[in-house]
Amino acid sequence: MRKLLNSRLALAILLLVLSCSIAVGSTIAWLISKTDPIVNTFTYGDIDITLEETPTDDDDDDPNTNEYLMVPGSEIVKDPKVTVKADSEACWLFVKLEKSTDPAFDTFLSYEMDELWTALEGVEGVYYVQVAKSAEDQIFTVIKNNIVTVKPSVDKAMLNALTACPTLTVTAYAVQSDNLASVADAWALVQ
Repeated sequence: MRKLLNSRLALAILLLVLSCSIAVGSTIAWLISKTDPIVNTFTYGDIDITLEETPTDDDDDDPNTNEYLMVPGSEIVKDPKVTVKADSEACWLFVKLEKSTDPAFDTFLSYEMDELWTALEGVEGVYYVQVAKSAEDQIFTVIKNNIVTVKPSVDKAMLNALTACPTLTVTAYAVQSDNLASVADAWALVQ
């Protein structure tokens, strides 16, 4: 019986301690602090370029082709322009000029690159410029003074012997400049 009495006494003390704890705990104000969450959104950038030139009177309704009349010693206005559109990422901008070999473009015509372009070492006909990110369109002229010259040495016999006309093909490329060690690395991505 004594054991039963001790058990009841122990239970009563335990209930009294528990009741006091609940009463005291409910009257204490706990200090709690919480921050606003930080949301990390990983988005992407883009590079948007265009290549355009003024159409000629001989335009064949294809915006990517123009025809020019070769007159010995004359200057032909040829104005390809590359535009890096507003908000494009910083990039390496390339132009590749491919001259026809049959007939040889250099036999009939000549031009110079605009001074802002640098020839890519070891790659024929490829030039580049580094472009910073901008909120505005950035326009880059390709050919110096927009002039291709028909060589004065061209004569009627040379022109009559042509079975095809000389061509100059201009292509533009852009590659982000972030995380690339060199312009050569950027060009390797184009290939």
